[in-house]
Amino acid sequence: MKICIIGTGYVGLVAGTCFADMGNDVICVDNNPEKLNMLKNGIVPFYEPALDDLVKSNLKKNRLEFTDDINYAVQESEICFICVGTPQNNDGSADLHYVTEVCEQIAKAMNGYKIIVQKSTVPVGTSEKLEKIIKQNTSYPFEIVSNPEFLRQGNAVNDFICPDRVIIGTECDSAIKVLKELYLPFSRTDDKFIIMDIKSAEMTKYAANSFLATKISFINEFANLCEETGADIEKVRIGIASDSRIGTQFLYSGLGFGGSCFPKDIKSAIKTGIDYGCEMEILKSVEFVNINQRKRFLNKITNKFGEDLSGKIFAIWGLSFKPKTDDMREAPSIEIINGLLEKGAVVKTYDPGAMKIASKIFSNKIAYCDSSYQTLENADAVLLLTEWNEFKNPDFEKMKALMKTPIIFDGRNQYDKHLLEKLGFEYFKIG
Repeated sequence: MKICIIGTGYVGLVAGTCFADMGNDVICVDNNPEKLNMLKNGIVPFYEPALDDLVKSNLKKNRLEFTDDINYAVQESEICFICVGTPQNNDGSADLHYVTEVCEQIAKAMNGYKIIVQKSTVPVGTSEKLEKIIKQNTSYPFEIVSNPEFLRQGNAVNDFICPDRVIIGTECDSAIKVLKELYLPFSRTDDKFIIMDIKSAEMTKYAANSFLATKISFINEFANLCEETGADIEKVRIGIASDSRIGTQFLYSGLGFGGSCFPKDIKSAIKTGIDYGCEMEILKSVEFVNINQRKRFLNKITNKFGEDLSGKIFAIWGLSFKPKTDDMREAPSIEIINGLLEKGAVVKTYDPGAMKIASKIFSNKIAYCDSSYQTLENADAVLLLTEWNEFKNPDFEKMKALMKTPIIFDGRNQYDKHLLEKLGFEYFKIG
């Protein structure tokens, strides 16, 4: 099939590249000249495992093309995927101006029937607004479909190739047939295709992310209660996760969720509830608990060292909001590092993927190290903030020898408290 993907962020680039890898002709559109130049040379502008090799391979096979010419892309394609950002407004609502601008551009470029697929995360009712915009700008027939994405950064390629489900929001049989054919190589059985109306598809994305975020805040709230009562959250987690109705995923205590999706989608769902007179009380609590986790972690540090951290050196292991990505949007590390700096601390950092992004955020306010062990030299404590694999089994004796004082604040509950105490470390964890 001939496809155009408008927007080359995580969603657009992964989708376009994976579609091309299955033999489709894909044109990816972006208006950022620097990004386009990188992509044309096979360079992915963000960190996502396995994606760079797929981009290079499909460029070489002429199945993947990058351009800033949206007219050309639309006119050459049967299906147009909208994958642009929907950033957050000050009131928590989704900013849809990129989506509406793209819809108008698509409409003006149309040269025949098109299936226009909305993949960006948008509030319920957005597709109705987009339909009106397109009708105002073209006389050609079209169909709008909602096809929300469920990609996890750090595992996005695998999530796209092996999806749990493919949601198609439309009541148009011909559009359903085309999209089923497009997605068939990724799902050979019909049970993964879920067909529903557009509004339900739009709502499903928010509901899914809100539920997963709720699981994270739920276990964190119990972790806090465990700290006060003397219970061990890891044992509690194992006890409840063994119930098949609950399961293990997103049920690990820590510093809470970050990234580009959960915080933004929670706020947008809360705002949608306000707009429709339906207060989202659970989601308000989910948001509060998540923000409070970072404050509680900082309190652990000041309870140990005092409010004035002048002259204290802290080693930070992990900056991205999760492993296998360089994304620092809403990352707990930002708030924690800023909190340390405000109290006069010296901060030395290392992250396998996010150092370049961190330098744009913190500039020369912190030190950037070439390895995790380099951060430990003369450090008063190490803070584990992101659970990258290389942090999971370090040389503790080497750590102890490098540090001024062997103190670990574990924001991801990665280590064995009893083992570390035997080795002479002072160890603080969540719950």
